[in-house]
Amino acid sequence: MAPESSTPLLNGQPWLSIVGIGEDGLAGLGELARQAITEADFVFGGKRHLELAGTAIRGESKPWPQPFDSAMQAVLTLKGYKVCVLASGDPFFFGVGVTLARQLSKQDYRVYPAPSAFSLAASRLGWALQEIETVSLHGRALDLIRPLLHPGRKVIALTSDADGPAQLAKLLTKTGFGSSRLTVLEALGGTREAIRSTLARDFSLSEVDPLNVVALEVQSEATARVLPLGFGLPDDLFEHDGQITKREIRAVTLSALAPRRGELLWDIGAGSGSIGIEWMLAHPSMQAMAIEHRSERAARIRRNAQNFGVPALQLIEGRAPDALAGLPEPDAIFIGGGGSGDGVLQAALTALKPGGRLVANAVTLEMEQILLNAHSQWGGSLTRLSIDRAEPVGRMTGWRPAMPVTQWIFSKPED
Repeated sequence: MAPESSTPLLNGQPWLSIVGIGEDGLAGLGELARQAITEADFVFGGKRHLELAGTAIRGESKPWPQPFDSAMQAVLTLKGYKVCVLASGDPFFFGVGVTLARQLSKQDYRVYPAPSAFSLAASRLGWALQEIETVSLHGRALDLIRPLLHPGRKVIALTSDADGPAQLAKLLTKTGFGSSRLTVLEALGGTREAIRSTLARDFSLSEVDPLNVVALEVQSEATARVLPLGFGLPDDLFEHDGQITKREIRAVTLSALAPRRGELLWDIGAGSGSIGIEWMLAHPSMQAMAIEHRSERAARIRRNAQNFGVPALQLIEGRAPDALAGLPEPDAIFIGGGGSGDGVLQAALTALKPGGRLVANAVTLEMEQILLNAHSQWGGSLTRLSIDRAEPVGRMTGWRPAMPVTQWIFSKPED
């Protein structure tokens, strides 16, 4: 309930202040940020945030509910009152400011950011922030760090809790990066600040502060699972049963799909999930949905997505075209296995966004005929792809052809 002295604001001024606060508390805030806290009728934040700002709060303190309401409805329902939300560091770098901004107009709020944990860590280490990778593992899958593990590179990762650094060290050691130097930076900016360093394989740090970031100087052993940039990753990096778009064909297919930042791909008849996984590896903003009806292959796709650091790959267990009903409209579609099923191609073309791209591969005569008919009816382009590999022939070596692939590429006209 609003306090009796509170009056809804009707003068068009921002009703919400989003204040980034560090471990140095009020001492690290500017005058306007402190004023926003003091003048607020309601101040939201974690218990730690509210304690850091305690002497400046005059209104009602509102700790975040447990479990956390990701939609932040308690804040939004107070529109019209003076409300302040406290956040760690920069509210728009993996912070609550992003969540609120998606639901409000720019006229509704004013932001007072503080240095992010990434900025503080880089400054302590003397690292150029623009030259390193940053990732938030706070409340997110640890596997997200896998695509960033390239020898000689530096990474700063925000963890969830005191156990985060140990779990990260365990993952690094398991995947062949145990010789990487791991620096744990704790409670940056506050009186408890501490910086400790060790090799991942030797990790034995105890009593780690729950507020920590981990800085990595990546080094790899010969067995390390390094995920190269670019399309056409080696087939043996994927777990598969033979139902996989081979690396050379996969590289050509992804080039034809022409990924653009933030787009959604449907991978129909996903098999091992290789197309959707490489699509998502192209950029952190990419999204993919793998449609696969065989349960053992679906389980394999889940494992591959985890091992490639793209746990957000969405798996739809079912048979197309029925499994496509109600899915978000895709920007691009790949049809591999299962494309010869009744109504699959037509359903995909109907669902595809105007201006979207569809790529379908055929190795069977039945699927090839479907693509020939599609090309005749809708246009697009047809390509025949053939790969020969050198293999032993007795005591000598000869070329052994793989099954040729017919590929149809189609761009849906704009409305």
